[in-house]
Amino acid sequence: MELSSGNFARKRIEGINEQPAVVFVSGEDEAMAWATEKAGLTLWYFIESLKNPRPEQSCFSVKIKIANEEHIEHIWLTDPEFDDEGNLFGTIGNEPGNVISVRMGDRIGVESSLVSDWMMIDSGRLIGGYTIRAIRESIPEEEQQAFDDSIGLYIDEGADYFKTDFDTPEGAILLIERYFSENDIDLVLTCKDFPAEARMILDKAKLDVNDELVEVTAEALKASFLQHIVKNGMPDFSQKTSAFTHREKINDQYWIITEICVYPDGYRSIERIYTYKSANGWRVLGTVST
Repeated sequence: MELSSGNFARKRIEGINEQPAVVFVSGEDEAMAWATEKAGLTLWYFIESLKNPRPEQSCFSVKIKIANEEHIEHIWLTDPEFDDEGNLFGTIGNEPGNVISVRMGDRIGVESSLVSDWMMIDSGRLIGGYTIRAIRESIPEEEQQAFDDSIGLYIDEGADYFKTDFDTPEGAILLIERYFSENDIDLVLTCKDFPAEARMILDKAKLDVNDELVEVTAEALKASFLQHIVKNGMPDFSQKTSAFTHREKINDQYWIITEICVYPDGYRSIERIYTYKSANGWRVLGTVST
């Protein structure tokens, strides 16, 4: 089975302890580029989990970029460790394809900036493994179960651990969900930008936008938002996990983020959420109407 978005040097992995060996990544592959970026944005969670693993967490591995004069390969390291400066140490888990500076079994140290992916198993589920997911999504759906079986992994939507702050659109979404769960409407409102939402709506309606119209529309949006909260109460997101599967860039400031929420009772929701990059970081607008 040939895999697009890269090529495994070993197509069959025998057991979970043998990681996908070598992935050659095309710089033109948008899905793989997003997977690598996502791994970097969530690496903090992997490091924290590695320092204090829970009993249900195992099989910690990190993929790094290794280069020589002619080749670049992304290779998994087993038994990873990070020092206080953030440098990574690990064991080459597979024989490299073209890079000759390292061999399988070598213990090496690299800067964390060379990390291109990470993975762990948590309660039987793959967490992280973003480049694995990108490769899996590039193959026909009917072949994905065979892919999972070949590498010995249970792959569902996973769970993503962006930092809850305004530095990323995903972090802003997680932050407003936390404030909702804490029943703090004032902090919820700090995550919103009603003028930005108003401009987006007016632009989509192809109206002649001016400051006065934006202000009036923003006030109406805020009033409607608060009325909805009064009527329905504050939603509780405290028990769910989130996977952020797609980013859709409308322009440099407006992005649509797809979030899959999974609750303890098995309920699963999928939302596409407008976000906005303000001078003070990302803000959460409304959901995309279906």
